[in-house]
Amino acid sequence: MKLRISLVVACCVVSIVTGLIIGRGGLSGTTDRKAAHAPLLGFSMDTLKEERWQRDRDSFVQRARQLGADVLVQSANSDDTHQISDIQALISRKVNILVIVPHNGSAMAKGVNMAHEAGIPVIAYDRLVTDCDLDLYLTFDNVKVGELQARYLIANLPDANPIRLVRIYGAKTDNNARLYKEGQDKVLAPLIKSGRVKVVHEDWAEDWRPENAKKIMNAALTTSRDEIDAVLASNDGTAGGAIQALMEEGIAGRVLVTGQDAELSACQRIVNGTQAMTVYKPVAKLAAKAAEAAVALAKGKPIIAQTAIPNGKIDVATILVDVVVATKDNMMATVIKDGFHSRQQVYQETAATTTR
Repeated sequence: MKLRISLVVACCVVSIVTGLIIGRGGLSGTTDRKAAHAPLLGFSMDTLKEERWQRDRDSFVQRARQLGADVLVQSANSDDTHQISDIQALISRKVNILVIVPHNGSAMAKGVNMAHEAGIPVIAYDRLVTDCDLDLYLTFDNVKVGELQARYLIANLPDANPIRLVRIYGAKTDNNARLYKEGQDKVLAPLIKSGRVKVVHEDWAEDWRPENAKKIMNAALTTSRDEIDAVLASNDGTAGGAIQALMEEGIAGRVLVTGQDAELSACQRIVNGTQAMTVYKPVAKLAAKAAEAAVALAKGKPIIAQTAIPNGKIDVATILVDVVVATKDNMMATVIKDGFHSRQQVYQETAATTTR
C-alpha cells in the first residue's frame, strides 16, 4: 500500500494542534534518480496568457534552481486534452515530481493517476485536483478571498439600500471559482435574504476570459442600465472586462468593482478610480513554497502542512498562504512595498517624477 500522508495530533489543555507530515512513503520509480542527479520538476500549467501565471512560473523556477533543481514547464492554453498530453510528456521525461495548475480540476485526476502509476508524487498548485489520491496542495485561502471581496463591497456602500449587485464568477471548470463564490456567499447570503443586497444579474465567465466577463456585464447593463451599484468580479481579468463595458456606457468609476490577483492593469485602475480593490496574493511566496515542497519530496524529506482539504476522494494535505486587500489607500504599503509592482509602474510615472 502506498502511504504518503501521516497525521500527527498534539493535544494541550486549551487547543489541539494538527500537522500533516507528507513523505514519499511507498512511492518508487523516477524519484530514484535523485541519488545521482539534481531533482527534475515538471510544472504543468493551465495557461501563461495572464500576467499572474507568468509570475508564478518565474518565481517557481527561480526558487527551484536556487535549491539545485531543474524545471520543465508546459502550458496547456486552457485545454484539457493538451494538458493531459503535457503531463504524459513530463512523465516520459522522468520528472521526479509533477506540479499541476489544472485547467479543469476534475479532468486532471487522470493526470495524477498516470503520474502515480509511474511512481511520481503530484502537487496541485493553487487549484485543487479533485477525485484522486493527490499528494499535496498549495494554495491561498480561497474562501477568505471571496469573503474579503464581499466584506469590502458591503463596507464601502453603506448608503445603498438595497445594494444592486452584478456577480461575475470565474470558470466553472476551476474549483477555486467555486471557493471564491463560497466565501462571497458567507457574507452575502444573509444580506440577500434580508433584502439588503439585490443581485440583478449573475453568470460564470468561461475560462476567466475578460471578453466573457464583458459580455456578462453588457447583459446586466441591458436589463438594469444605471440601476447597478457594484460588480463583484472574482478576479482582475473579469473586473477588467466589466470595467470596459462600464466605460463604454460612460459610468466607469461610478460603480464599485472588486477584483483579485493585483495585476498591474488592475492596480493602475485602482489608483485611477475605475476599480475599487483587488485581493493581493503574494504569488512569489506561494511559488517558492511549492518549489521547496517539490524539492523536499524529490529528496524524500518530510513536509508539514497546516490543514487538509477534501477533494472528493481524500482529505488532501494542504499548505495555505494568506492574502490581503489592496486599495488606493494602501497600495504603497502592500503591492509596492513587497516589490510586486513598482510605484513607477502603478502610478505610470516617468523616471523624472519618481524622485518627489
